[in-house]
Amino acid sequence: MRTTGSREVYRNPWIRVREDTVERADGSTGVYSVVEKPDFAVVVAAERGGFWLVEQFRHPLGRRAWEFPQGTWAAGSSGTAEELARAELAEETGLRAGRLEHLGHADLAPGLSTQEFDVWLATDLTPGPTAREATEADMVAAFVPEAELRAMVRDGRFTDGPSLAAWALLLLGGREPATRRRAGSAGRG
Repeated sequence: MRTTGSREVYRNPWIRVREDTVERADGSTGVYSVVEKPDFAVVVAAERGGFWLVEQFRHPLGRRAWEFPQGTWAAGSSGTAEELARAELAEETGLRAGRLEHLGHADLAPGLSTQEFDVWLATDLTPGPTAREATEADMVAAFVPEAELRAMVRDGRFTDGPSLAAWALLLLGGREPATRRRAGSAGRG
């Protein structure tokens, strides 16, 4: 497929929408609407056999939603993918990660958007102050044991796509929260 034209349809500080005219391999033409947003980080903060989640009101859904801490750089800020993960974890939960492991990379919605994300496992957590943005003023952070997270996924209380992808990457890697491995090897019963 070849792009033969492109025009900006909409822009604000967080998003740009463009309309591309394309020519397919068979010679037919078409139009694609493309949403451009900056890449983001999702952080699976694990300790004591569970995970730290955040809940906030998500306007497009018209309801509150649970998810792993996640976000992108504010306008005018930048850094590495790892720096972004550390910043988002601290901003939303107040937690600082002593260890951060990259679990993978994914496309958010490749049929619609340019946005991609990196998934990180944060362990050796230390509490500190949050630094939430104005749009996150209603956010709450909570520790959820793994069994409860599984129940939340099954009964539809945990539906955020990037968070589910992050958890799948964690499970596919055969990883468990580091503190559980240590506790299990010490004969915890």
